Amino acid sequence: MPKVSAISQVFLSYDRTDREFAAEVSSRLSEEGIAVFDPADEIYPGDNGPLKIGKALQKCDAMIVLLSPDAMKSEWVRQEVDFALGSLNYKNRLFPVLVRPTKDVPWVLKTLPFVEVGKDPAKATTQILQRLKNLG
Repeated sequence: MPKVSAISQVFLSYDRTDREFAAEVSSRLSEEGIAVFDPADEIYPGDNGPLKIGKALQKCDAMIVLLSPDAMKSEWVRQEVDFALGSLNYKNRLFPVLVRPTKDVPWVLKTLPFVEVGKDPAKATTQILQRLKNLG
């Protein structure tokens, strides 16, 4: 698949229970030349986490949100998604990925095209890359 040029960095939003899936998606996107801001990899003890996340949200070109029952209960995920929904920088650049079925997806996310892949991060990443490519 050709490198994606329209997007230079994506923000990966998810609950820690989906960390393994997130790490695989992040790795595959990085292999395609896309920088990924993954809070689990970027925030260290002693860091001002909310400040670092806020700066990353302003800098990133797109957001991938991994949806699961735990993610929909996470205040962090909800705040990150709220930021993306309110920012023109993320218009048409918010990609919900259904990792595990959940009934708690906010109505506004239900209006966006989902990436539904079950437990296959490779398949999710292929679909995400195709959508990112279509932006360019």
